[in-house]
Amino acid sequence: MENDLKPIANFLFETGMLQKTPRSGFFFLGSGQQSVAEHINRVTYIGFVLAKMNGLADLNKILQMCLFHDLSEARVSDLNYVHQKYNERLETKAVEDLTATLPFGDDMKKIIDEYEERQSIESKLTKDADNLEFLLSLKEQSDIGNDKADSWIQPLLGRLLTDEGKQLAQEILKTDSDTWWYGDKDDKWWVNRNK
Repeated sequence: MENDLKPIANFLFETGMLQKTPRSGFFFLGSGQQSVAEHINRVTYIGFVLAKMNGLADLNKILQMCLFHDLSEARVSDLNYVHQKYNERLETKAVEDLTATLPFGDDMKKIIDEYEERQSIESKLTKDADNLEFLLSLKEQSDIGNDKADSWIQPLLGRLLTDEGKQLAQEILKTDSDTWWYGDKDDKWWVNRNK
């Protein structure tokens, strides 16, 4: 007899596949690499920030959307824009098949469906978090010399849906990706580490 926790254990193993699934756009960019799980991790932080910037959106809902927004990629993989042009992504079927097995599947499906509909402020902020994560990745690649990354930025900016997302994008573009740790290059710490 199957244990009631078996589908949950299977779900948790399935989420582990996200750390083994590469984000395929980096192959076309020519530099950088990232797993879907790494992408989801930073999207969740960005979603938190955008919710706080907005002040009215449901933070809990945004965090759930961020966690689940690419969950189907454990089954359908990450298809970049070129792949999507020539392949049918059955993300809806993947989500339906997964959520049908879980006692909390209806709640997950409701959150994912709302995200995909892009009608609520939470879904729009989450989609902006998704795009801003890619912007951060492109800026990191640009900062280490990948000129191709620069040409990918303008179309990405056109995808942003909220004022909060657009404002944050402008600050990201003005900030060197190493400023958070190497902001004062004249600091003597970098010479003698205060010894």
